[in-house]
Amino acid sequence: MSSSADNDPLVSEAEIESTIALFYGRAREDALLGPIFRSAVPDAQWNEHIAKIIAFWRKVLRRQPGYEGNPMQVHVALDVLQQEHFERWLTLFEAAARETCRPPAADAFVERARLIGSSLQHGLDFFRARARAAG
Repeated sequence: MSSSADNDPLVSEAEIESTIALFYGRAREDALLGPIFRSAVPDAQWNEHIAKIIAFWRKVLRRQPGYEGNPMQVHVALDVLQQEHFERWLTLFEAAARETCRPPAADAFVERARLIGSSLQHGLDFFRARARAAG
């Protein structure tokens, strides 16, 4: 639950951290997503990756500074992601959010995750089509 020191009444800091920890723990062990995560993020960099993802969600949900990366560029560079990966990501993500957050916070998390997933899919399609047309 949000505390009086927590400036956002919708999604608390603890909810973000708990959701990300649960989701990425499961995703890394998932039969479909795990190989992608393990290939893209070596064990030695895993904690740094989680901290970056938490900062991303703080920016998305709480408008807090700290994340300055380019998610589209990172996902385009993976060059293996397909619709089934996004669908599985959303399934696992929604389950984690609903397990760790109060209902309004989970709804906010899931809504934003769906928008971000859709945006990433469209962006990947665009960049792949552009690459095919160029060469």
